[in-house]
Amino acid sequence: MARGSLTDLLADAFTTVLFGKKDTTRLPVRTSTNQAEAIYLPTAAPGLGDSGVIIGREVYSGKGYIYDPFQLYGQQLPAPHWLVLGESGNGKSSLEKTYVLRQLRFKDRQVVVLDAQGEDGVGEWNRIAEAVGVTPIRLDPHHRGGAGIRLNPLDPAITLTGQLALLRTIIEVALGHPLDERSGYALKAAHATVRADSLRAGVQPILHHVVEALREPKPAAAEEMNVGIDEVRDWGLDVALVLDRLVDGDLAGMFDGPTTAGIDLDSPLIVFDLSTIDRNSIAMPILMAIVGVWLEHTWIKPDRKKRIFLVEEAWHIINSPSVAQLFQRLLKFGRRLGLSFVAVVHHLSDVVDGAAAKEAAAILKMASTRTIYMQKSDEARATGRVLGLPRWAVEIIPTLSPGIAVWDVNGDVQVVKHIVTEIERPLVYTDRAMTESSDEEEAGADALDDLPPAFANAESESEPDRPQLPPGARANARALPPGTGKHSGRPEAEDPDLTAIAAAVFGPRASNPSHTRRGA
Repeated sequence: MARGSLTDLLADAFTTVLFGKKDTTRLPVRTSTNQAEAIYLPTAAPGLGDSGVIIGREVYSGKGYIYDPFQLYGQQLPAPHWLVLGESGNGKSSLEKTYVLRQLRFKDRQVVVLDAQGEDGVGEWNRIAEAVGVTPIRLDPHHRGGAGIRLNPLDPAITLTGQLALLRTIIEVALGHPLDERSGYALKAAHATVRADSLRAGVQPILHHVVEALREPKPAAAEEMNVGIDEVRDWGLDVALVLDRLVDGDLAGMFDGPTTAGIDLDSPLIVFDLSTIDRNSIAMPILMAIVGVWLEHTWIKPDRKKRIFLVEEAWHIINSPSVAQLFQRLLKFGRRLGLSFVAVVHHLSDVVDGAAAKEAAAILKMASTRTIYMQKSDEARATGRVLGLPRWAVEIIPTLSPGIAVWDVNGDVQVVKHIVTEIERPLVYTDRAMTESSDEEEAGADALDDLPPAFANAESESEPDRPQLPPGARANARALPPGTGKHSGRPEAEDPDLTAIAAAVFGPRASNPSHTRRGA
């Protein structure tokens, strides 16, 4: 034995010198699956924290997925803006709607939605607005005689610089090219004339006044350029023809008068219903530009509120150089004042290959959060190149089922299944005409009247007829009195519907996640 052992040692030493150290041979371990769970512990990437809105569940780890750009801004997010991509019918709309409904449970949130999708003769967000207790602002060019809602591009709340920039954008979108220097001067002179005349008369300037000033320029405008007055009139002719469409043409009825009084900018939810506008006409980008600039000067304020500006069919904004420049400024300005911009588009190729590729790239760069639903393989590869997605994420995008998306939050990439509660279901799902019978449609409409008492706020006994807000993300948030921006100071009792969504995400025994608001 001793001689054999010595021989083995000498052989091992010789082998080590020639071939290096011999690896230790591991004996196999025989165990059961129950024991293996303790030996090989599962691992998962850290989440985004537990403060914010419940989105759903991470597909691979099973963890609940919670997201809030305001909580993550400055730490994990360089910008609070969000891009949502994907083919129709894969869950973009239901994600947007449940996200807004759940955000509205925070007492310091306000949301504006540009609703460009029509359904059943009204905007797609009409049911959401009814549930919250607000009336959508319906912009309709077919209204005549002052019956419709109007937004004035020359509203005194908008700065002079903002008014002139907005007028240039309207004209450039309609013409399809930038204004030349002569036309730009004629517009500037007409705007200055209208401004001076309205101040003397004490009235609000309107587009009709600008059209008249372009048709009949003041002699001072010609003298300043040392040209004849007829030349100045010729310079402004195309500009006057474009603006005339908003005054007496096919786009009349929305911008040709003072801003309609009574628009509640303090409401927790403001929905601009654009569903009557042809989505493929020049009216849509013009409309979005006017609404965006008007909101920039009237809605966004330094009052520490967190605001969400959600735009359906956002390619109208990103694909037009002039409109994209306006919104690029809005995003930079709004970020400092707590604005999160949410852009919803079908295909990234709609925007990166258009005339405003440079402006689109700048806006996409500011969107630190990207959510990508199912796309075809070619589109997924193009999206991955533009957004810098990892290869594994690009490969699974064409295979995603409805309701499942790739989330890229400043490089933290996860596959997330969005969860919709039974109470939210009749409010958020679209395409009802294709998927429901008439009886089911009635049942869906009745759901607005059947919202359970758990959605009632602390003062709901005094307002029993108002529909209440659907479930949100946190148990200690205040319930929202419909149609107002004010909240009861008393904490609400345990919300069984919040418990239901928490149970759907975290398991039947889970309690609601605690979200401590900063400064609370």
